[in-house]
Amino acid sequence: MIDLIHIFLFTFLAIIAIVVIRMRDLFAAVMLMGIFSLLSASLFTVMDAVDVAFTEASVGAGISTILMLATLSLTTSKESTLYQRPRPLALVVVVLTGAALVYATFDMPRYGDAAAPINHHVADYYIARTMDDTGVPNMVTAILASYRGYDTFGETTVIFTACVGVMLLLGGARTFYRWRRREDAGDPEPRP
Repeated sequence: MIDLIHIFLFTFLAIIAIVVIRMRDLFAAVMLMGIFSLLSASLFTVMDAVDVAFTEASVGAGISTILMLATLSLTTSKESTLYQRPRPLALVVVVLTGAALVYATFDMPRYGDAAAPINHHVADYYIARTMDDTGVPNMVTAILASYRGYDTFGETTVIFTACVGVMLLLGGARTFYRWRRREDAGDPEPRP
């Protein structure tokens, strides 16, 4: 049954990806990308990666969609229809990169394999010693906040800095467009 759910979700993800590539309406593309992120979060949940699913739902479907909609409010919602000639070199690079990534998956251990090296590197230590080392009853929280505390703090800092940068850029663009509208309307108010 789980395999059917995986196939169902992967099929929808592929269909949405193809539709987004073919769309010219940017607003609809942004909405479909939000749906794509929610389906990805559902797939991660089914695969028992709830922490990754939560991140995908909040960042992929939430923040990214809001930022793209804010960007669209400063531009048109239709993609430019200027003719661009096909670029065969770009297609070759994409196909070669995709082939290399698929080839790399052949060396991966089977999904859920208990004998995989990743399941025995430090997992045994974490399972046996988390409560004694940290005193935190939830193992995922203990790993993220204690064992990987510096890493988690760094990731949070990077995401916060990126959000502040995007908000500053969007705020600066709004101010620029307001000045331009005033100049076009003949408003004598000087620029700061």
